[in-house]
Amino acid sequence: MAIKISRWFANQITQRPTTWSGWPRFCTKTLYDDENEISYPPKVLITGSLGQLGTGLAKVLRQKYGSESVIMSDILKPSKRIRESGPYVYADILDFKNLQEIVVNERIDWLIHFSALLSATGEYNVPLAIRVNVEGVHNIMELAKQYHLRVFIPSTIGAFGPDSPREFTPDVTIQRPRTIYGVSKVHAELLGEYYHHKFNVDFRCLRFPGVISGDTHPGGGTTDYAVHIFHDALRLGHFKCYLKQNTRLPMIYIDDCLRALVEFMEAPKEKLKLRTYNVTAMSFTPEELVKVIQNHAPKLEVSYHPDYRQNIADSWPQVFDDSRARSDWGWKHRYDIDAMCNKMFEILEPRYRKRMQQTANS
Repeated sequence: MAIKISRWFANQITQRPTTWSGWPRFCTKTLYDDENEISYPPKVLITGSLGQLGTGLAKVLRQKYGSESVIMSDILKPSKRIRESGPYVYADILDFKNLQEIVVNERIDWLIHFSALLSATGEYNVPLAIRVNVEGVHNIMELAKQYHLRVFIPSTIGAFGPDSPREFTPDVTIQRPRTIYGVSKVHAELLGEYYHHKFNVDFRCLRFPGVISGDTHPGGGTTDYAVHIFHDALRLGHFKCYLKQNTRLPMIYIDDCLRALVEFMEAPKEKLKLRTYNVTAMSFTPEELVKVIQNHAPKLEVSYHPDYRQNIADSWPQVFDDSRARSDWGWKHRYDIDAMCNKMFEILEPRYRKRMQQTANS
């Protein structure tokens, strides 16, 4: 028996956002209300926001756009400080309906997707990495298509492999990574470009090098030795490095990283000749980093004990070429290795001094 549907109802379910429970998981039409233009300041949702980048980015964006304009989300219970800093919601990136409800109810304009298992962690649980890093991205891209979102998904030096040029690695070249993290990031880059060309999704992606921050603990990445060493220098006076002393990798300080992201998201579409850009600030080896740190902690002793992460690092670029980002939308870093080390000690030294005093008084 044929079922007749009014033209009005057909227009409603094919043109407007909906949380109707009968809607298919992946729709064939874009769900977007043409009358609902993106507002300024934009309403921003950050997934995986309790990680290294998410917490810092939320702070930067709230200072810029207002506290209520930025919604942090994750699957973890937030600290009191996070709860008091602004809106926070539970968001499981594998639950498409949960994400739909947030986007519709909060009238989201920008979606910044940080939820992912990092390089070293992903190698220990490949099935989970595929679910989070691949299936999660599918959900994010479909949301961006349906609700006309500007979407940012970070990529990484891990998106390159041993067949890639390691010196001045360009934006477009052979990639073929050897980790599930890298494979999933290449997948995200290509899927985002497909959605951009096929559905006109405003997809944006930056390939970040190792990110150095004093505000959050290392998250399991191969480049995280460059964060661990500051803590151990202040806490223990010695550091065991899991990479060889001459392993050169590109790096960036967190403030530069977050500023690059914000400037990239605000850049006019017509300036973007690519959808995925490299960005970097410096490249150094563990040995070179130790020498600069010893200007602040002269008694620091370092030993080198390469583990499985050495093979990962050996397949990655040594120096990033980010000239396209600099010419297309004006990217420029502010922190070199000396400025980064000065900032890290400025942040961490008072904390460890306070802990030592508390321990002595207890």
